Amino acid sequence: MKLHKAIFAGGCFWCMVKPFDQWNGIHHVISGYTNGHVEHPSYEDVKSGRTGHYEAVEITYDPAIISYKEILQVYWRQIDPTDDGGQFHDRGDSYRTAIFYHNEEMRKIAEASKKELEQSGKFSKPIVTKILPEKIFYPAEDEHQDFYKKNEKVYKEDREKSGRDKFIQDIWGN
Repeated sequence: MKLHKAIFAGGCFWCMVKPFDQWNGIHHVISGYTNGHVEHPSYEDVKSGRTGHYEAVEITYDPAIISYKEILQVYWRQIDPTDDGGQFHDRGDSYRTAIFYHNEEMRKIAEASKKELEQSGKFSKPIVTKILPEKIFYPAEDEHQDFYKKNEKVYKEDREKSGRDKFIQDIWGN
């Protein structure tokens, strides 16, 4: 079995793990930082906004069970792709949305997926999620991994107050 990886930024990485974790074919989801200019950044470094990193998730999956296109469909349903200032109550460059590709095939699939979303009529504003070449992905500190499992109460409270779930319900109905 040959596993593949995909990296997405969708605001707070705590909120981006669980939606992928529950799909067949997903082997693991790691919270971390990518596409900045500082080596081995910490959570505090990234949160400061001075490293250029995005908070992101790295998804390891089995393409024989779940395709990259299917993973992109899950991704689009977790974010507000029209917001270029962050996501929900998390503001700043580190919370922007982006899809990171590591080969031309992934770029083409991501571009086609974005175009499909643009043409769907789901959003009245332009889709601003960037599709960027992947750079180094740095795993976040242990306390940020599987946060929704380790800190269930805080996770639920944060998601609720962020407005993410209401947005998803309003746009996608699920």
